[in-house]
Amino acid sequence: MNTPILSSDLRAWIWQQAKSGRSPQAVVERLLASGWDEQSAIDTVEDVVREFLAEHARQNDLPLPVRVPAPTALNDAAVIDAGDRSVHVLASVLHPRIVVFGGLLAGDECDALIALGRDRLMRSNVVNPESGHDEVHAGRTSEGASLQRGANALCRRIEDRFARLLEWPVENGEGLQILRYAAGAEYRPHHDYFDPAHPGMKSIVARGGQRVASLVLYLSTPARGGATTFPEAGLEVAAIKGNAVFFTYDRPHPMTRTLHGGAPVLEGEKWVATKWLRERRHE
Repeated sequence: MNTPILSSDLRAWIWQQAKSGRSPQAVVERLLASGWDEQSAIDTVEDVVREFLAEHARQNDLPLPVRVPAPTALNDAAVIDAGDRSVHVLASVLHPRIVVFGGLLAGDECDALIALGRDRLMRSNVVNPESGHDEVHAGRTSEGASLQRGANALCRRIEDRFARLLEWPVENGEGLQILRYAAGAEYRPHHDYFDPAHPGMKSIVARGGQRVASLVLYLSTPARGGATTFPEAGLEVAAIKGNAVFFTYDRPHPMTRTLHGGAPVLEGEKWVATKWLRERRHE
């Protein structure tokens, strides 16, 4: 196996594949078939695709893309070793990049997280984009409790698991947020990134950079309703205890198609834990 020289013709070919919507994994496989070693092929495709996206952003006056977690490729392994637990890949969407994981948390871990949050619940807030302060909003009617990163042995264990699964450092994550949605509660469609067009977001982004990914963990299964919805993708992810939905956004812009929401709980209640990942260490 070897690493051929990246010629201008090959670079142009990779750009053309990216422009036509061909997946990076498919391009890597073509390089492997022509004699490239695997890591060099992956690194080369990542570098050239990143150049392509940056040039596309400059030409269209868009924010530059950044690196995001990439735990699995399309048509990849169905089971991922997360260190202390095997996690199943139940569904995968390319754009927006969404992965549904099965069995990410054990039942007793879900119950323990609910117990941690239950006595601390307060009406959930959203960030006011102009002031940067948290405030109650009519579009979010859950109750929540925020935990410090590494708050106890349980949090440390599962945060280490998330880091291995998502290949993203523990310190680049915010603390877990435990949420309870009673019957009728919802979170209307929104984006998780911080919109840089608003002055209130500057100080938040300074503490670890932009959010680049979200992991929503289902701690209970409501009797009816409570799905996580992605309106632009036409996708609903059912809230099933122990499972999770993960999605990334490489820039703070609607082009990522990561508009999502928590549909109303129609019967019973829904408990979730949310983990947001940042570009760099979050303080």
